[in-house]
Amino acid sequence: MKKEIHPDYREVVFWDQSSDTKFITRSTLKPAETITMEDGKSYPVVKVEVSSASHPFYTGKNVMLDTAGRVEKFMKRYGKK
Repeated sequence: MKKEIHPDYREVVFWDQSSDTKFITRSTLKPAETITMEDGKSYPVVKVEVSSASHPFYTGKNVMLDTAGRVEKFMKRYGKK
Protein backbone atom coordinates (compact mmCIF):
# COMPACT_ATOMS: atom_id res chain seq x y z
CA MET A 1 0.00 0.00 0.00
CA LYS A 2 1.10 3.54 -0.62
CA LYS A 3 1.97 5.46 2.50
CA GLU A 4 0.22 8.63 3.67
CA ILE A 5 -2.81 8.33 1.36
CA HIS A 6 -5.05 6.27 3.66
CA PRO A 7 -6.96 7.72 6.63
CA ASP A 8 -5.99 6.79 10.17
CA TYR A 9 -7.97 3.66 11.15
CA ARG A 10 -8.23 3.50 14.94
CA GLU A 11 -10.40 2.41 17.84
CA VAL A 12 -13.34 4.72 18.55
CA VAL A 13 -16.21 4.60 21.04
CA PHE A 14 -19.70 5.03 19.62
CA TRP A 15 -22.06 6.33 22.31
CA ASP A 16 -25.80 5.89 21.73
CA GLN A 17 -27.32 8.90 23.49
CA SER A 18 -30.89 7.55 23.62
CA SER A 19 -30.06 4.26 25.37
CA ASP A 20 -26.75 5.33 26.98
CA THR A 21 -24.95 2.38 25.38
CA LYS A 22 -21.25 2.60 24.51
CA PHE A 23 -19.31 0.22 22.29
CA ILE A 24 -15.78 0.19 20.95
CA THR A 25 -15.14 -0.37 17.27
CA ARG A 26 -12.70 0.83 14.65
CA SER A 27 -13.32 3.83 12.42
CA THR A 28 -11.65 6.54 10.38
CA LEU A 29 -13.70 9.30 12.03
CA LYS A 30 -11.73 11.96 13.89
CA PRO A 31 -13.91 13.22 16.75
CA ALA A 32 -12.62 15.96 19.04
CA GLU A 33 -14.03 14.54 22.28
CA THR A 34 -12.54 11.64 24.24
CA ILE A 35 -13.92 9.32 26.91
CA THR A 36 -12.31 6.92 29.38
CA MET A 37 -13.81 3.45 29.25
CA GLU A 38 -13.91 0.71 31.91
CA ASP A 39 -10.57 -0.68 30.73
CA GLY A 40 -8.87 2.58 31.74
CA LYS A 41 -7.97 3.64 28.20
CA SER A 42 -9.02 6.94 26.67
CA TYR A 43 -10.78 6.72 23.30
CA PRO A 44 -12.22 9.29 20.88
CA VAL A 45 -16.02 9.30 21.20
CA VAL A 46 -18.68 9.67 18.49
CA LYS A 47 -22.14 10.48 19.81
CA VAL A 48 -25.05 8.97 17.85
CA GLU A 49 -28.79 9.17 18.40
CA VAL A 50 -29.74 5.71 17.09
CA SER A 51 -27.86 2.43 17.09
CA SER A 52 -28.78 -1.23 17.23
CA ALA A 53 -29.26 -0.81 20.99
CA SER A 54 -32.11 1.69 20.56
CA HIS A 55 -33.55 1.15 17.05
CA PRO A 56 -37.06 -0.38 17.20
CA PHE A 57 -36.26 -2.99 14.53
CA TYR A 58 -33.36 -4.44 16.53
CA THR A 59 -34.96 -4.13 19.96
CA GLY A 60 -38.21 -5.83 18.90
CA LYS A 61 -40.37 -2.86 19.79
CA ASN A 62 -41.80 -2.35 16.31
CA VAL A 63 -45.20 -0.77 16.03
CA MET A 64 -47.70 -2.86 14.10
CA LEU A 65 -49.16 -0.90 11.20
CA ASP A 66 -52.69 -1.15 9.92
CA THR A 67 -51.81 -3.09 6.76
CA ALA A 68 -55.35 -4.26 6.10
CA GLY A 69 -56.55 -0.70 5.74
CA ARG A 70 -53.67 0.11 3.42
CA VAL A 71 -54.35 -2.90 1.20
CA GLU A 72 -58.04 -2.07 0.95
CA LYS A 73 -57.25 1.53 0.12
CA PHE A 74 -54.78 0.42 -2.57
CA MET A 75 -57.23 -2.07 -4.10
CA LYS A 76 -60.00 0.53 -4.07
CA ARG A 77 -57.79 3.04 -5.86
CA TYR A 78 -55.82 0.79 -8.27
CA GLY A 79 -57.62 -2.57 -8.26
CA LYS A 80 -59.14 -4.25 -11.32
CA LYS A 81 -62.15 -2.48 -12.71
